[in-house]
Amino acid sequence: MFAIEEAVFSTDVIGDTQEELKARISVHPFLAACRAGTIGRPRLNRLLTQHAKYGEHFTRFLSALMANLRSGDDCLRLAGNLLEEIGLAEDSPTPHSKLYREMLADLGVNPANEPVYPETQGLIDTMYMLCRQTDPANGLGALCLGAEAIVPVFYADIVEGFVQAGVPRERLGFFTLHIECDDGHADTMRDIMARMVADDPASVVTMVSAGEAALNARLRLFDRLMAGGAQ
Repeated sequence: MFAIEEAVFSTDVIGDTQEELKARISVHPFLAACRAGTIGRPRLNRLLTQHAKYGEHFTRFLSALMANLRSGDDCLRLAGNLLEEIGLAEDSPTPHSKLYREMLADLGVNPANEPVYPETQGLIDTMYMLCRQTDPANGLGALCLGAEAIVPVFYADIVEGFVQAGVPRERLGFFTLHIECDDGHADTMRDIMARMVADDPASVVTMVSAGEAALNARLRLFDRLMAGGAQ
């Protein structure tokens, strides 16, 4: 009975942590300015550029995590997420990286003209470090709690920032797609995490720590974006 109760407590901690991390990113001044309509296109364009630098690594983060999963069934479940990202899923025939490039071209943003911020590289390095750990609790915590689960929150605010800056929502298809689909990706990872903590309740500590590390690295990038010049 104790083991069952401990496992239930652990899965509750995952859900509570997810809501806490959503709240933490939501109150960041960058996203608050997006909601208020005061962020300005220059800062939004810098976000697009740095997010492009980060995003080109995302499928590799996911692949690194999959390489460390101990269950073939879990690996197959995450492969569904990967197929969507690379455009091989039936309902997602276009690679998400291509959708992002097309959106940037339409908005007149060229990431090749800009350097990678140290904070962006820090986020990339943090995600690689966690996803490559042989204990998959690290990668799951980073990619679920520190990435997929918070995407609908901060993407929605970014869309609002662009809309209030005069960009029609229809031109922001990459973001609106991920607001809808990344909840499903997070659900897949949470299911795997729940089974892991049922077997080893202590693994929730690793998951939570990894999620917090990933979020903190992202918030440092947001700090840089807010400090990086006027609107």
